[in-house]
Amino acid sequence: METTKSDSDLCREALEKVLELCKGSQSELARRIGGTVKQPHVWKWLRAGRVPVERVHAVSRAVDGAVLPHELRPDLPELFPAPDVVSAAAGKLVASGGSAVAKAA
Repeated sequence: METTKSDSDLCREALEKVLELCKGSQSELARRIGGTVKQPHVWKWLRAGRVPVERVHAVSRAVDGAVLPHELRPDLPELFPAPDVVSAAAGKLVASGGSAVAKAA
């Protein structure tokens, strides 16, 4: 019987993959993100099992996109849609002759 992983498990696995790409170092991830992020922040994310919403894009950039935002937070598809969802939405827009740019009245 095949079991489906929960969003929480997927979040944790994606964060662990990020750490592997940072030589297994929480400090290295914090350094790559920069700004006010320090190793204790990364430790807290690991304990919580997820990256805070406001840090998702920075974490993805820290590993040059090897782990994408939707992988870090699959529980928030409305904020971090999978690329196939974005492509499908764009395809529908093009097929309908619509434009993503609002036209001035």
